Amino acid sequence: MPIMTAGPDDVRRVALSLPETKEVLAWGMPTFRAAGKMFVTMPDDETSFAVRCPKLERGELIAAEPEKFWVPPHEASSHWVRVRLAALEDLDELQDIIVDSWKQAAPPRLAEELPDGR
Repeated sequence: MPIMTAGPDDVRRVALSLPETKEVLAWGMPTFRAAGKMFVTMPDDETSFAVRCPKLERGELIAAEPEKFWVPPHEASSHWVRVRLAALEDLDELQDIIVDSWKQAAPPRLAEELPDGR
C-alpha cells in the first residue's frame, strides 16, 4: 500500500538532480535527457511517467506489479515502461527508478559523477 503520492514536481526534481540532465519539451510533454539522450518522459495527464527499461525486464516488472508498471499499446515495441506515480511506495523508489533509467541513457563517464548510494 503506497504511503505517499509522488507528483510531477518530484519526477522533475529527481531527474534534474542527475549529472548533465536537461528538460526538453517534445511531443507536447516534458522529457528529460542525459547528455542529449532521453531517459524520462512525462505525459500530459502527469499521473505517470515513462522510463527506459530493457524489454526482457519490462515483462517481469509488469507481471509482478501491474498496478505500478504498464505499457500503452503504441509503445509495445519500445524499450520504455510507464510508472504510475500513485502506486510508488516512497520517494526513494521514485529516485531508484529514475536513476536506473538515467544510467541506461547516460554515457559511462557520467556514472562516476553520481553521489554515493545512487
